[in-house]
Amino acid sequence: MKLTLTALTVAATMFASGVYAADPANGPKLRDTNACVSCDLTHADLFRADMEGADLRYADMEGADLRYAEMEGADLRGTNLKGADLFGADLTGSDLTGSDMEGAILSSAILSSAKLRYTNMNGIILCNTTMPDGSVIYSGC
Repeated sequence: MKLTLTALTVAATMFASGVYAADPANGPKLRDTNACVSCDLTHADLFRADMEGADLRYADMEGADLRYAEMEGADLRGTNLKGADLFGADLTGSDLTGSDMEGAILSSAILSSAKLRYTNMNGIILCNTTMPDGSVIYSGC
């Protein structure tokens, strides 16, 4: 019994470590170059980050904390934003073509002039969100 519990504890620890697997080198890379193409930013803490005009094509940002992030004009084509928290984020003029935003939180986000072609927006919360056409959505409030 003790051996089983020890094995389960080790397995759980290894799994938990893998869930928050953002590559630590990617934070400084993004900050220094304003680009992180195809990089791993899963569950990254990017609260209030300034990523205006950043090149984040095909980045994995699943579960990332992007609350109040400044992302105007960012290239987010093909980015995985599943479950990301974008509460209050400014995505004005960003390109989200082909990104996956399933389960993301976009409450109070600004999407004015953003490109959303072929974007998976399944189950996202859009409460008080300014859409590309300037309308405000109150879905999920």
